Amino acid sequence: MKATGISGSPNKKGNTAYSVKYALSVLEKYDVETQYISLSGMDINFCTGCWKCQENRNCVFQDDMEIIYEALRTSEIIILGSPVYMGMVSGQMKTMMDRCVLFRPSYEQSLELEGKIGCGIACGGFRNGGQETTLQNIHTFLLQQNMKVISDGFPYSHAGATIAGDAPTDETGLKTIENMMMNVVKMVV
Repeated sequence: MKATGISGSPNKKGNTAYSVKYALSVLEKYDVETQYISLSGMDINFCTGCWKCQENRNCVFQDDMEIIYEALRTSEIIILGSPVYMGMVSGQMKTMMDRCVLFRPSYEQSLELEGKIGCGIACGGFRNGGQETTLQNIHTFLLQQNMKVISDGFPYSHAGATIAGDAPTDETGLKTIENMMMNVVKMVV
């Protein structure tokens, strides 16, 4: 079993990076192989809507998305983390999501990521700092890939994990990450 966590923050050592790594560390306790990817500094072109990927599930751009494609193809669990930018995912995360259109082939083929488990982590400046709408962005992406979307559940019942302010000291936020990872573990272990 393999999990890939992707931080969509431009800050390599910020709250989103910490939170995604924290989620992966919970899974490691259950012998899940983990991989962490930061989009910070990666060379990822914008999708141009050329649809060439529909011919052979390869993108016309040869850039750092190749690393992400491989990670998503070989993982059963996908954790996407993003800071809140104007109530939505970061530009880096949105660009990565757009480039994943190649996993959605023509109507005659199956969805390549179908059935995988996906979940989201949103990091905002305040407890009600846009995390829910950011998680909706992440969930929309996961659902369009026909993935199984996991939330953090009781007692918080957010749409996913939410961090407010400084991640290492946000006890409530870290608990939502732990709860969500335990819901993932229940599905796979």
